[in-house]
Amino acid sequence: MKNVIVPNQEELEKIKLEIKLGGADNIHILTDFDRTLTYAQSSEGKNIPSMISVLRDGNYLSKDYAKQAHSLFDKYHPIEINPKISIGERKKAMRKWWTSHFNLLIKSGLNKKDLRAIVDTEIIKLRDGTKELFNYLHQKQIPVVIISSSGVGDTIQMFLEKENIHYDNVYIITNLYSFGSNGEATGISEPIIHIMNKDETTIRDHPEIYGKIKNRKNVILLGDSLGDLEMITGFNYDNLLKVGFLNPEEEQNKKEYEQNFNMIMTNNSDMQSINKLLKEITE
Repeated sequence: MKNVIVPNQEELEKIKLEIKLGGADNIHILTDFDRTLTYAQSSEGKNIPSMISVLRDGNYLSKDYAKQAHSLFDKYHPIEINPKISIGERKKAMRKWWTSHFNLLIKSGLNKKDLRAIVDTEIIKLRDGTKELFNYLHQKQIPVVIISSSGVGDTIQMFLEKENIHYDNVYIITNLYSFGSNGEATGISEPIIHIMNKDETTIRDHPEIYGKIKNRKNVILLGDSLGDLEMITGFNYDNLLKVGFLNPEEEQNKKEYEQNFNMIMTNNSDMQSINKLLKEITE
């Protein structure tokens, strides 16, 4: 398959067979959003920013928002990536970071209309074949769980609705705002999701979603970073097929991707290979 690396073909075929034998009724999809379901680069080779970056750089908020947001990054990002600091301490720091950032967004005048404007810019684009993927999963009634630590999680639902793929089998776990009568952001939902608690244990806080997938123990995981592998943490699966999107800025991690993913999508590829894979194991 074009733009696909399979580090261990024998292992991949074994997992595919096990999932196929379990049937479509025992499958669920677990996926990241930004730069996984969406492209990481434009057709001209320019990096496509995340939703929160579009907000930050688009002059939607107060003038000093970007400066203060970068200041928070400079303070907390070194903690996030420091392996010498315990997981517990890093989780506490990440919560402080995101709580401070959300308060800053609210203080800076975030409004629902700003989130709609981000979606309408069309800067963010679905990978070709993603609509076909979601249409097929809806047809088969295979649950799709999107877990995102996005700072503007409301935009994910808006985006999927705009693309007409926010089906009843699609579930989004992300950070959502509460809004006032004039659309102004007034608060953020709990629990706050950040990079270090973005996993399926979070789903237990959403029983209406957990009930849909708890007995579907064959999982296809889609992510664009090694950290996305942690999305499966806390879920007692039978078989796990891991698909990694090796976006250009992650090229230096190619070896680690080959050690951890069953399939690796390269060169800013589309979703056609995923669609082919899914049909092989469900038909």
